[in-house]
Order: sequence, then C-alpha cells, then structure tokens
Amino acid sequence: MKAVHFGAGNIGRGFIGEILYKNDFSVTFIDVNEAIIQALQERNGYVIGLADESKEQIGIHHVTGINNQQNPAAVIEAIQEADLITTAIGPNILPYIAELVAQGITARETAGMTQALDVIACENMIGGSSYFKKEISKHLQNTDYLEKYIGFPDAAVDRIVPEQQHEDVLYVEVEPFSEWVINDKQVKNPAIRLEGVHYVEDLEPYIERKLFSVNTGHATVAYTGAWFGYDTIDAAMEDSLVLAQLKAVLSETGQLLVSKWDFDATEHAAYIQKIIQRFKNKYISDAITRVARTPLRKLGNQERFIRPIGEMFERGLESPHLLATVGMILNYNDPNDEESQKLQVLKAEKPLEEVIAEVTGVTNPVLIEEMKENALRYQK
Repeated sequence: MKAVHFGAGNIGRGFIGEILYKNDFSVTFIDVNEAIIQALQERNGYVIGLADESKEQIGIHHVTGINNQQNPAAVIEAIQEADLITTAIGPNILPYIAELVAQGITARETAGMTQALDVIACENMIGGSSYFKKEISKHLQNTDYLEKYIGFPDAAVDRIVPEQQHEDVLYVEVEPFSEWVINDKQVKNPAIRLEGVHYVEDLEPYIERKLFSVNTGHATVAYTGAWFGYDTIDAAMEDSLVLAQLKAVLSETGQLLVSKWDFDATEHAAYIQKIIQRFKNKYISDAITRVARTPLRKLGNQERFIRPIGEMFERGLESPHLLATVGMILNYNDPNDEESQKLQVLKAEKPLEEVIAEVTGVTNPVLIEEMKENALRYQK
C-alpha cells in the first residue's frame, strides 16, 4: 500500500512514518526541505532512536520524498495513486498545501478512481482533518466526488519529539510513548485499519484529554520554567516549584475532564502521573523556547489554557493555577519569537485589560480582571 505524508520533519519521520511503515505502507514524504527530501530519495530509509535507557534503534524503510515546491506534478501523481494521506506539518501550514491536495483529488476523479481515500491531519488542533477538508474544498469546482470518496477522519496524536540536530539529517530521537487516536465514524475506507492506532466512536473526549493534559502541562512547565530562568524542560522539572505548578494545573484540568466527559477519576490520575514522568525523561532535553514559542496562539480562545478556564468558570470550578500560568505567558519575552515580541508591542501600546481581551477572545470581565491580576503579579 502507498501513503503520502505531508511534513518530513521530526514528527512526520519519528511518529507517523514509523506507524505507516509498521503497517506495510511505502511512504512518500512531501516537504520543502531539500536536504531531507534528497536524503530520502537517495537512501529510501532512515533510523529512529528511542530516548530511553534502551537506546533502541528502529529502521524505517520503503520511503522516498518529493519537494512540493520544485515538483508539484509529482505530488499530484502520488496523491492519485495513494491509499492513505496524512499530514504533520503544522495547523498554520494546512491552507498552503490545500490547493495541491485538491489537485490530487481532482486527478483521482478524472482517472475514474472509486477507491475511497482517507486524509488524516495529525496536528495539534481540534478537528484538524475537518478543517483541512474545508480548506481543500475551496479549491474544487464542486465537492460531489470529495463527499463520496474522500474521508477526513479527525485524529489526536501524542508523542514528544524535541528539536534536535544530528549529523544524519534523517535520524530522529523520540520518546518511547506514542498515541494516535482516529474518529472511526469519519473513516471512508474501513478496509485500512492501522495497528498501533486507536479507533473510537467519539474523538472529542480524547482530543480534549490530550490538549488539556499533555499540551497544557507541557506549556505550563515551559512558561513556569522560563519565569524561573531555566533553559530546558528536564531542568525545569527538577525544580519543586515548577513541578508543584504542573501538578496543580493538571489537577484543575483533570477536574474539568472528569466532570465533562465522565472519565474515571482514578484512571485519569494515573494518566496525569504518566504525563509527569514523560516530562521528567532525562534522555530528552527539550528547549523551553521550543515548547513556549507562539504564545499568542497558545493564548487563543479555543486553546490549551483559555478554553479550560472558560469552561471551568461556567461550571463553577476554580482555576487559580491555570490563571497564574496565563499571567506568566503574558510576561513571556523571547527576543527570537515573533509572537512574543508582538505581545510586548501590544502591551506597550494598549491597556493590559484590552490586550488580554484581544489575544484571548475572553469577554467575561471577571476572568479578564483575574488574568490582569496574574499578569501584574508575574511582571519582572
């Protein structure tokens, strides 16, 4: 079977590519990084290393690459022949590849292909595949063929893959843990069932569990660690105050998740402990600047902090530690991060409460005031 995967970065090679290879797919990676694409074309394989005491090396084979900027026609042809399409390219990039994917789908229609094809966006966002479908549809004259033969099952993915540099441009180190959950109701081709992937009837609880636990927790360590002056996640996790903040935040989001989705409280507590141990992994040195980057996006209304704060407020649940983290984010200043610098400019030009309302989309005056108090509390 053939898979086309957009995004030949660390997540693409170190997570999605591994799963696809283990399910007997040959994988064509699509990317604009010419060094990576050339290496994939020349070697047709690469190695993944597990970041744990085992240091296990996993060989991935039957792969190649296409530079979509240099050879879009080859991408269209690959889509036409594909049995599955996946992405791990970043939510903001999906609109930029939508037209190319639409052209590939049109090529399938022109060729009279009636084999169903699923397109799975493996991104850190709620409803990623559904969003991608809307973007692709903008480039189609009509969507009859797409609606009949192309599925867009939403997915939740979880694996920590830090930024890294190796002499071998294809080598990537990943944590041993991984989780890929797919909404089974949205699958168009049920004949393809990926081993190592969990198919569920309702994806939203799993997406929110991951977003409000792993993503919220990881970012909490980053911003708290940055406030205390640490450079890496593992170093910050050795500080008892950072660890206490993480545990308190995950306790708050855990209250919401158990209340909202009826998760078993004991099982969720164990899930939280597993997350904490993952962040403590001494074999992964993840830069705080990587995890904390794009603070404006992370302060978005539907993102990992503001959404749970709002939902907890509606349910009469307290979220003081989530609000404290928001205060630290509002004071996060990375001179090399464009969004961080934009935030500093906004704060210099406007009253703090106006900035908070603008970047978070929050209209509740009580929450805005609480965020303002925390922003002032964590000023440096």
